Formats: sequence, C-alpha cells, structure tokens
Amino acid sequence: MELTNSTIKFIASLGLKKNREANGCFVAEGTKCVRDTWDHFNCRMIVATRNWYDQFGHSGHLDKIAFASRQQMQRMSQFSTAAEVIAVYDIPKLTISPDEVRHNLNIVLDNVQDPGNLGTIIRLADWFGIKNIFCTSDTVDVYNHKVVQATMGAISHVKVHYCDIEELIAQYPDIPVYGTFLDGDNIYRQEVENRGFVIFGNEGKGISPQLAQLVSRRLLIPAFAASGEAPESLNVGVAAAITISEFRRRTVQ
Repeated sequence: MELTNSTIKFIASLGLKKNREANGCFVAEGTKCVRDTWDHFNCRMIVATRNWYDQFGHSGHLDKIAFASRQQMQRMSQFSTAAEVIAVYDIPKLTISPDEVRHNLNIVLDNVQDPGNLGTIIRLADWFGIKNIFCTSDTVDVYNHKVVQATMGAISHVKVHYCDIEELIAQYPDIPVYGTFLDGDNIYRQEVENRGFVIFGNEGKGISPQLAQLVSRRLLIPAFAASGEAPESLNVGVAAAITISEFRRRTVQ
C-alpha cells in the first residue's frame, strides 16, 4: 500500500474521539500492542518502518501494510516518541449476553477519567477472567490511544460497553450490586458472591449519588497504616485490583 499525506493525516486524526467515532476505527501503537491485538480486530491497515517489518512482519500483512519513515511515523503517532508500527482497526460491534452477565462478575466504572486507570482495570479484568466492563458515558473512551496502550493487549479479550448503568442494573434485579466506599463494611469480613456488579467510582469524587443508591452491598478496603495516617483514598485501579482479587480468593476455595 502507498502511504499518502491524506493517510498520514487520517491516522493522526484518530487521536480525537469524534474522529474515531465518525470513522469507526482506532489505532494501536508499538510492537507488543499491535502483535497482541492484530488477530482479534479487523485490521484496516498497518503502517511500519521497513526495519520493523524485517524483524516482525510476515507475508500475510503485505496486502495491508504501508511503509513509512521515522519522520512519517512521528507525524501519525499520538505519543511523544513514535513506535515503529501503527495498526488501524475497526471498532468492534459488541453484544451483551444476559446469561453471561447474570452468572458472572461484572465491573462497572462510574466516570473514571484517567486513561491509565481504565487500561489497568481492563488488564486486571482479563487476568481475573472478567468478560464485561460497563462504563458510564462520561468514562474515558476505551479506544483512546493511552488506554489501548495501557491494556497491553487485554483490550482484545475484555468487552467494554458504554451504557445507561441504571437501566442496565434494573434488568438484573436478582444479582447483587457491590460498591467501594470509605464508609462501607470491611471487605475481608463480608460474604461475597462470584457474580454481580462491582462499581468503582471517579478518581476524585467516588461513586455518584445516582449509582450509590443502587448498591446493595457497600464495601470498604480497610487501611492498615502503622502510623495511623493512611492516604485519604486508594487509586481506583489499585482499589479495583484489591477488590476483584478478594472476590476471586473467597470464591475459589
């Protein structure tokens, strides 16, 4: 494929959410990220340096690859230092399986803003076998380049949905809704099930009042600071990791 100026501009434009949505595609950058995802998304094209292709490419990519110089890669990259490969993928059309939701643990994110936090949570969901993450519309876009990079390929295995969370939870009145709060009950002393929704809130404000009223089991991760001066709160990615790990530990015994 020939790399034209219009193609360079197009790939660079995908750094904006409105352009990703308008064109139905997103980018993945870097060798690990691309190689971990290219078998899981419909690939529109791969742009790479010839040096990268000589090391990692194969003939199956020839119909979709365009070669670029380092300077051209920098023009397309969303990072300060460009990688040697960028893949352009179609945004997949995701479906929700009611049985899958009803019988498994599901993560809910309420206005999580930091791309690194979302990427970390997707990674831990993949690690702990959680198939679905449901997000409020004001949560950072999963196809933001920083999120894609932070997932380290886990975006290929976890479905991230954006929806009306109140409507979603109303469809499953028979399963528990957990939430993490500073005034909740000690998670290490509570009975938990290996199914339901677990809500994690915004980095600064926590879970919104609208979603807090849907929580049936309020959980607290207690502090054990020897000095008695623990931080005010935990990073949401850390809190999610501790919480989901405890669910899995308690329910696999």
